Amino acid sequence: MRKPELAAAIADKADLTKDQANRVLNAVLEEITNALNRKDSVTLVGFGTFLQRHRGARTGKNPQTGQPVQIKASNTVAFKPGKSLKDAVN
Repeated sequence: MRKPELAAAIADKADLTKDQANRVLNAVLEEITNALNRKDSVTLVGFGTFLQRHRGARTGKNPQTGQPVQIKASNTVAFKPGKSLKDAVN
């Protein structure tokens, strides 16, 4: 499912226009992004938790040449699914 399809599903379930649902979806995603940028975690009870994780610098390998390559430290986003989501998928 892509973003327009998700917005259409929200519009159907919440009795909104597709434009209104798209604005709501964009606002939610923007707030999740802003919270992660501030290093806050975002917990949606029953669904899961989005959090920022730090990856340290490490040595990797170039698959074409086999030469060692230095990989810089970076931040990434992790998602831990909640119990309800795990149960629904299984």
